[in-house]
Amino acid sequence: MDLVPLRSVPGAGLLPGPDQVVAAASNVAHKLLYGGVADLRPMPRTLIDEGTLREVYHYRPAGAVKEQGDPVLLVTPLAAPSSCYDLRRGCSLVEHFVTEGRPTYLVEYGEVSFRDRNLGMEHWVDEVVPTAIREVSAHAGGRPVHVIGWSLGGIFSMLTLADERSGALPVASLTVVGSPVDVSLVPLLAPFRPLLNFFNGRGPISQGYQLLGGAPKPLVKWAFQLTAFQKLVTKPIALATHVDDREFLAQVEAVDHFTANMIAYPGRTFGQLYHRFAKGNQLAEGLFELDDRTIDLADIDVPVLVFGGSTDGIAPVPAVRAVVPLLTNAPEVRFEVVPGGHLGMLTGRAARTTTWLVMDEWINQHSGGVAPTPIGTSPKRRHSSSASRALSK
Repeated sequence: MDLVPLRSVPGAGLLPGPDQVVAAASNVAHKLLYGGVADLRPMPRTLIDEGTLREVYHYRPAGAVKEQGDPVLLVTPLAAPSSCYDLRRGCSLVEHFVTEGRPTYLVEYGEVSFRDRNLGMEHWVDEVVPTAIREVSAHAGGRPVHVIGWSLGGIFSMLTLADERSGALPVASLTVVGSPVDVSLVPLLAPFRPLLNFFNGRGPISQGYQLLGGAPKPLVKWAFQLTAFQKLVTKPIALATHVDDREFLAQVEAVDHFTANMIAYPGRTFGQLYHRFAKGNQLAEGLFELDDRTIDLADIDVPVLVFGGSTDGIAPVPAVRAVVPLLTNAPEVRFEVVPGGHLGMLTGRAARTTTWLVMDEWINQHSGGVAPTPIGTSPKRRHSSSASRALSK
């Protein structure tokens, strides 16, 4: 018979039970002796390709596990560390894929400095993401790649696959996790949008990122924390009331570690995101002006899986779901609502039995080793989008 924590029993009072006291004492001792209760060891990996702000890694199989099937490529967003996919042991999407034998790869960008201030989004859409896809396919024996992008990583992935300049990429499917397409549907930005348009490019934000050469690491960290301000305020209370719950404490530690390792934005890229994305809301119509061309999301012609987080404040469900009717040339579009906030939907405790299982099903469904039709050469196909369904915890 399972023991119910005393705090979860209505009217049970405030005194903890004996089991809770023992668990709490153990967690406090572990925190004092070892600095924490979370296992933050990253999964073993090997660098297979690198370039300017481009590092492509292959995660080595664990023990006697044999890799099989088509590879997955995890695309990190700018400013976020790669630990978004490898948060902690037991709550790591990388660990999940590796232990089940899926060839697993990741592209990250290293440290962004002032000297990178002139790099725009073109660098990621034209060079970083397509090069990573080709390198992963080659390393995996020429098999097509399942691309998975979280947040801005999903935006970069969509723009790459929609861009004719990328050419024929060996992609089996695309998964987009928490990537807002219509920012007018993001409540956090709603109060600021009139101000952004009022200043017309001459406001403090524009002048600030131009002066600093981008968005520095402390500012990025502060902005991410601000989006979860309520949780930040109530965090001491949550920790005090869950001191006997090692899984809860480990997750808090892992998220704190993730937030502490945020990375800066290059100046030109930040400017493009600010003016064309946050202020101009260009992607809401499926179009994005980049360099000397306009990229149309309708040109994506691989199957697309889209996730929205039920409590995501950065990318609310409506802002993410807005991409579905824009993907008119994709052979299949599936939209899923899963538990969690912006990070939690990807690597929270509930993601293990929701998001990850849907990903497994999707990848298996669209695997087979057959080379995809080169982008931009296939005829227009009938758009089929599955109905969204909410997955409970």
